[in-house]
Amino acid sequence: MSIVAAFAVPHPPLAIAGVGRGRETEIGATLASYHKAAQKVREYDPQVLIVSSPHATCYADYIHISPGTHASGDFAQFDDPADEIEADYDSELVEKICAEAITLGIPAGTFGERNRSLDHGTMVPLSFIQAAGVACPIVRIGISGLTPLDHYNLGVAIQRAVEALDRRAVYIASGDLSHKMADTSPYGFAPDGPVFDDFICKAFEKADFLSLLTCDSGLAERAAECGLRSFQMMAGAFDGYAVSSELYSHEGPFGVGYAVAEFVPLGPSDTRHLAEQYHNERVKQMQEIRAKEDPLVQLARMTVESWTRTHKEPSIDDEGVAGGTLKLPDWLLSTRAGAFSSIKKYGSLRGCIGTTVPVQENLAHEIIANAISAACHDPRFDPITPDELDDLVYSVDVLGELEDIDSPSQLDTQRYGVVVSTRDGRRGLLLPALDGVDTVEEQISIARKKGGIRPHEHIKLQRFEVVRHV
Repeated sequence: MSIVAAFAVPHPPLAIAGVGRGRETEIGATLASYHKAAQKVREYDPQVLIVSSPHATCYADYIHISPGTHASGDFAQFDDPADEIEADYDSELVEKICAEAITLGIPAGTFGERNRSLDHGTMVPLSFIQAAGVACPIVRIGISGLTPLDHYNLGVAIQRAVEALDRRAVYIASGDLSHKMADTSPYGFAPDGPVFDDFICKAFEKADFLSLLTCDSGLAERAAECGLRSFQMMAGAFDGYAVSSELYSHEGPFGVGYAVAEFVPLGPSDTRHLAEQYHNERVKQMQEIRAKEDPLVQLARMTVESWTRTHKEPSIDDEGVAGGTLKLPDWLLSTRAGAFSSIKKYGSLRGCIGTTVPVQENLAHEIIANAISAACHDPRFDPITPDELDDLVYSVDVLGELEDIDSPSQLDTQRYGVVVSTRDGRRGLLLPALDGVDTVEEQISIARKKGGIRPHEHIKLQRFEVVRHV
């Protein structure tokens, strides 16, 4: 036996009548698709459901698989304690998936469960599927901050485990699309919200799993999605198989994108082993990024690479950096300014340290010092290791002068960074034009948190402009 079908489904709690209290009628297309999907699951007669949920236990560097033999949950957090969901776990399959993950070198397993209760990303699809008469056990898996390939490869581990134990399985990839589809969303509107949903729906329609793996991480972050890594894991569960697909529906009446789609394996296909294709696309993408780096970004990257490998700064002389490997513009050696060096890995922040006023002899050395700090001394992250260097993307922000302001109305998230401070010296800073930060309120709130400043405390506001180099 194997994975006989998969479904990508959303998880709006208001789809549950006790939560929606009539509002569920506003997502009629989603409800109809959910009922259709649940009936199809029943027809497939699964022995186990594999459910990946963005709201199960989640870690940055570890994919959690729920342990034990049984779990339950309710919708009390959505003012509906009466609707309860229970499920047995297929503990033998869980153990086998963990073993296959170890074989593939994926950090995944059953350690570190923070909450035994079922999450709503699991309960919403189970409520429809169980109501259709399906009563088989489940395997519940969270997502992580690991790479798209790690999530895909865990899907490969799931496929191998299912086949080794001769299970007939249906995969349920729980995940909403953009949470910024319209102003009616609690998260507000972002132009990239509809763009992301269109991208995912086209990938669903064509079973284009490579697109799911190579989706621009910046687009995903700006759209405030939650399902992409769940879908990437599902894609891995069909590694080596041709797949047919059907997009049942897509809608977003509350500003959150809900899509329902079905995927069915057609048979083995040598062209559907996507890990190598993804690797090649990733190498090509990184080569294009490196080719476009300006000298400030190249300096930051060379600094991190040199420091990580040799614990030495790159040397600067009359020939440029490291004996002429990089020629720096003259103004970089004669200008003093504050600067931030930022590092991302697969779209997620990996380190960011900077100075609001210059502390080094020139901007070149400012960038070098801050790049080393971002790589090794950002307290939010472990130091960067040599095996990460090929996957890192850099940017450098050169700061203008700080300007006191009287009101948040004088801020613009795309133009100005913000500094919030208190009389006792606590201070938080946020750069402008950051993915996912669309309102001044968000900008100030994040800056407060970075400075350890509570929401009710009085603050002084300052703004600054930057020149961003990528």
